[in-house]
Amino acid sequence: MRMADRIETAVSNAIYKGQGGMAPARLAASLDYAVNPGGARIRPTILMSVAMACGEDKPELTDAAASALEVIHCASLVHDDLPCFDDADVRRGKPSLHKAFSEPLAVLAGDSLIVMGFQILTKAAVHDPERAVALIDILSNRTGMPNGICAGQGWESETEIDLSAYHQSKTGALFIAATQMGAAAAGQEAEPWEELGSRIGEAFQVADDLRDALCDEQMLGKPAGQDDLHGRPNAVATYGVRGAVARFDDILAGAIASIPACPGEAALAQMVRAYADKLVPADARESLSVPGE
Repeated sequence: MRMADRIETAVSNAIYKGQGGMAPARLAASLDYAVNPGGARIRPTILMSVAMACGEDKPELTDAAASALEVIHCASLVHDDLPCFDDADVRRGKPSLHKAFSEPLAVLAGDSLIVMGFQILTKAAVHDPERAVALIDILSNRTGMPNGICAGQGWESETEIDLSAYHQSKTGALFIAATQMGAAAAGQEAEPWEELGSRIGEAFQVADDLRDALCDEQMLGKPAGQDDLHGRPNAVATYGVRGAVARFDDILAGAIASIPACPGEAALAQMVRAYADKLVPADARESLSVPGE
């Protein structure tokens, strides 16, 4: 089965199980709405790519890890869009969940998806209890406090922001989870894979800042110009467009160089570069050839 199909099947199966029994119909429907359409599924793709590069031997465990990571990522998007945070009306080209279903159901859907992520890994323990415990530990560390996406959201409520810590937790956390969980699912040590995840997360943040500044809502599938609107620290404000692109390229080179030795090292480097090429807006690249831009 193709990697993309594996991811979609694993996520769909998890959502289906969460909609069973005596579940309230609207909340059940909101779970599917939160994860579909799925966008690039970049985090589970990285996770599976790392697992395969490490010599994946238990694909059922990899599939569980990938779907657990993705549903928690989707939960974070549902919560990010809430009026108390970004107050965004659009996500992935359609009304954000709180606009489509109501704010209370958006809170409950996000909460349910977070719990679902850990439940997926608990059930996957039948394939390898020791690896499953490692996966739960990694995902919980990168979801909650002090190193996870909850911490990242919390930085936005501080009067002074540690930019490195903010980006590391808000954006980098789930990319670190992706690389480390991929290794752990394949029975490898997770720690050597932290740097790759951190660098990919940092590159993704710079690219996201460029897209937010240069693209419109139709291209993004969500509101544009949010960094400027909310006064958030961002790479374009700090470095300018040319500087942000140069920063992105430096981070990407470091990311590829940091890939630990493994059987699929070359293929993994190619995948990282291919994804990176899709992240930076064409307008940003074009500006590099314009003197004075």
